[in-house]
Amino acid sequence: MTGNIVRVRKSGDGQLRQLVRVGHNSFYADESVAVGGDDGGPNPHDLLDAALATCTAMTITMVARRKQWPLDDVRVEIAHEENDSTYRMLRKVELVGPLNEEQKQYLLGIANKCPIHRALHKKFEIETALGPVREA
Repeated sequence: MTGNIVRVRKSGDGQLRQLVRVGHNSFYADESVAVGGDDGGPNPHDLLDAALATCTAMTITMVARRKQWPLDDVRVEIAHEENDSTYRMLRKVELVGPLNEEQKQYLLGIANKCPIHRALHKKFEIETALGPVREA
């Protein structure tokens, strides 16, 4: 396996709040009060949507910098809906800066090349095993 290992454990406080550690970074995830949590962090669906949004913004920013285009900011909004067979994400991208139309269209196309976008279009395989997990 490549990449950082994500470790999760119950937080010391809260009903469902989880302490998430990724490398040397940490944050909390939780559920809303309506489903038994304390609303002390993003829920798992929010984290999935945030992964796509942040990857999109970072990928577009890196490409614009490499091309030395006048991009001041990338703002991304993700909404989702799901049913038994489909998880549908609507991604809106705002490019801030004096870009021409050709540059904007090029960068919009780059959104589909971000690693998370590409990963979400692959077949996922998840193996689950019991075993000791290092502290989060």
